[in-house]
Order: sequence, then structure tokens, then C-alpha cells
Amino acid sequence: MVAVGVARIDITPELPIQLAGYQQRITEAQRVEMPLTARALAIGSDAEGPVVIITAEVIAVSETISDAVAAAIRARYPIPRERIAVCATHQHTGPAIAGTIPFMFSRDLPAETTARIDRYAAMLREKLIAVALAALADRKPARLAWAQGTASFAVNRRLFTEGKHTGYKATPGGPVDHALPVLRAVDERGGVRAVLVNYACHCTTLKGGDNLVHPDWAGDAAKRIEDAHVGAVALVAIGCGADSDPQPRGLPEVATHGKTVADEVARLFRGEMRPLGRVTSAQFRRIELPLARTVPRVELEDRLKGKPNVAYAAAQFLRTLDAGRPLPSAVSYPVQAWAFGGELAMVFLGGEVVADYALRLKRELGVSRLWVNAYSNHVPCYIPSRQVWREGGYEVDAAMDYYGFPTRLAEDTEDRIVRTVHELLPADFLKSNGDASLDRP
Repeated sequence: MVAVGVARIDITPELPIQLAGYQQRITEAQRVEMPLTARALAIGSDAEGPVVIITAEVIAVSETISDAVAAAIRARYPIPRERIAVCATHQHTGPAIAGTIPFMFSRDLPAETTARIDRYAAMLREKLIAVALAALADRKPARLAWAQGTASFAVNRRLFTEGKHTGYKATPGGPVDHALPVLRAVDERGGVRAVLVNYACHCTTLKGGDNLVHPDWAGDAAKRIEDAHVGAVALVAIGCGADSDPQPRGLPEVATHGKTVADEVARLFRGEMRPLGRVTSAQFRRIELPLARTVPRVELEDRLKGKPNVAYAAAQFLRTLDAGRPLPSAVSYPVQAWAFGGELAMVFLGGEVVADYALRLKRELGVSRLWVNAYSNHVPCYIPSRQVWREGGYEVDAAMDYYGFPTRLAEDTEDRIVRTVHELLPADFLKSNGDASLDRP
């Protein structure tokens, strides 16, 4: 038995509020189609050293928010930073979050709009703290188990021509991770207390014209799982799906994709699940991901003649230089890893991570015992693989304007991150892998 606690809290914004995710929304949202929720799962007793995972139905969390949450938890419980993970579902029909995607709208927002965004971020921080503390206070004996299923609605969205990225369109056959791992906690009577699900797909079922508050497929799936198990809390985390969109898209399809996830969870529950104990190793490290080059002032001045998003970002970079401050030369990036003995490793990567990362890590560490969460602890920008970096396109270049960086990441970004994951996992887990090639998909 393992001590397990769960909690959930409403994080629906007051209206009106500016939504993030799509640049074309020029007015604030005035309608809530479905509430937003944050959930927390605590695993382990104080004597064993608990871990806490928080999932929030927001587009992103900043380093500032996640560190503040971790500090507040540590003020009440002796839990080090490496044992606290804060994950965003990256849904595109929720509030803009202060401190994330700084040039999202390629324009200066009105002061009153910015003030509402700031107030929401402050409220979100306090509610994430509250839900984590509630989960820790809720801990009771439970049995943990996990299994891995699949779902197929994630489709690669990068269109290629002769090896180069040429468009943003559903591209069946491109890299995608269709794994759907599920962790379950049941009480002493067999009742489901907690469910943690992961799937690697953007929460972009809803489109830019949907100017309403909604948690997208991840929130729909969580609610369906909770409805099927009264009293349970269902957390949904997002894997390495930065280059995958759900297909088909549109408001009616949110329920379709949510049901797909919930049905797969139900199927796995009917079969055999592998028992798990407590988390035996937890590590956290911030690394610096260098940018590919230094951008000269003359190039920034030339960008002022470009598209609105390019010109706006260039103007902000020039203001930074005019104020005597340097432009960023690297991205602060969090990597976190938990091991449940030799049975399972759970990795938390920051940013919008493309599918190649999960596929590579599973090849190297074992498909049958690796779980990779993205959008975790901090979302500084897209994180392209070496292959995606060479192909170019939105996830490599254009998105950096929105995230406030003057150029792309360096070509060796993938190797730096993968090497860090290997370094953070305990030696006994790595040694117990045997021939990882036997687990290759």
C-alpha cells in the first residue's frame, strides 16, 4: 500500500478575459462553455518522501509560478523541489497567463486587459498551492498500478516538401506518439481514488474562432473519467505532442476525443495493470539551452518591415537593446525525472516538445517502462528535435517571436535534453533496462 491523496479546484476565470492560443482573437472572451480545473495527486507518506503532481487546464505555466507553488508547499511540508511537478494541459481556450508567451498577440494590450490577465495569474498561483496542499492532507492507503494503451486522434501537423517544412496541415504518417499511459490508485475497498492519464497531442480541438472558455479534449476526458468513478480525481497531462493536432477539430469533436481517452482508460481498467510502489528517486535540473546565434541590430531593424508578428517582436528586442540590456542568448529549461523502482520512470520536460523526443527516449530507455510528460514546470518555447530543426518551420523559427526569443535554439538542443534525462535517472533503473531494443515500437 502507498499513501495517496487527491484534490481538485476550480480555476475558471472571471469574465471578460483575454484568451491565449490564437492570435486572431481581438476581443476578450465573454462566455464559459465549460469550467477550468486544476487537480493534484500526492503519492507517498512523509516518512517515505512524497511526490506531488499538479495538472492545470491552462495554456502554460511559467518558471515563476511553478517555483512559487513549490516554495509554498515546502513551507508546509519538507518536500524538495524535485518532488513537485506542475503541468499545463496547453488548452487554447483559456486565459492568457502573465509571464508566458510574452509577444503572443503582436500588439500591446489595453491596460485593463493586462490587469485582468495579471489578476488571473495571481489567482492561479494561489489555487495551485491550495490544491497541492489539499492533496497532501488527503493521503490515505491505496494501491497503485499502471498500464499503457493507445489513442489515434493525434496527427502530425507539419507538411513537408523535399525534406523541408512547407506548411501547417494535418500530415498522416509524420512522427507522433500514440501511447496513452494510465496510472490508477484504488482504496482498500477497490474504489478508484485517482487516475493520471497522458497523451501527446495539442489541446487545439477548438479553433481561433471559438472565443470561449473551455478545457478542450483533456478537460472533457478528465470529467468523463471522474463521472465514471464517483469521488475520484482524474488528472490529464500532455506528452510530447507539440507537432501533433487532434483530428478532426471543432466543438463537437471535443466530446469525441474526450470519450476516446475515457473509453481507453475504462478498457485498461478491465485488464491487467502492473502494480507500482512509491517513487524511489526524484531529480530536477535546470539547464541552459543556447540559442543558435547572436542576432545583430541591423537584422532586427530590417525585421521591422516584416509581418506583424515579426515586426512587433523586433521592436521589443530593439527596445531592450536601447535600454542597455542584452538580448537573451539561452533558454532556461527544466528537466525532472521520477523512478518508481525499476518498474517505471516518469519524465517531466518543459516547453512545447515535439514527438521525436518521446520516441527517442522510449527507444533508449524502454517503451514498456517510460512515461514522458511535456509542458511541465515551465513553458519557455517550442523544443524542436534535431530533425525538426533541420526541416525548419513554425516550431523552429516563427514561434520564437511569440515566445520572446530573437532566433532559434541551437542544433544540439535534443542531445542536451536527452543526455540530461539519462543523467537524472538512477543507475539501477538504467542498468535494469537490459536490451532496450526489445521494447522498440
